[in-house]
Amino acid sequence: MDKFSFVVVDDAVFMRTLLKKMLEEAGFSVLGQASNGYEAIDEAKKCQPDIMTLDITMPDMDGIKAVKEVLKVSPKTRIIMVSAMGQQSMVIEAIKLGARDFVVKPFEKSRVLEAVKNVMS
Repeated sequence: MDKFSFVVVDDAVFMRTLLKKMLEEAGFSVLGQASNGYEAIDEAKKCQPDIMTLDITMPDMDGIKAVKEVLKVSPKTRIIMVSAMGQQSMVIEAIKLGARDFVVKPFEKSRVLEAVKNVMS
């Protein structure tokens, strides 16, 4: 796969670390991390990543509200939503706002990489 750059956004340090490790093991570059929507917007502005993984449920500003704002400051960034089970309606809303795909926690590396391939094609 090509060398795409990422920003990983999740309020749980464990989830960010896990996702970062999966992406880096697959040869991708993780340029930044954030723990809420406001930080996600800042990281998007600063890093202009190819892809951002964006958790739906976070404090301060959730992933749904962040989608539009991230795309304003970094229009080429493709967003993969990260959701817990039972958040289908929120995932659909995020996709309507511009997210390209989603993965469900707890995620498997194969599904994460499949989502990456989907949003880059």
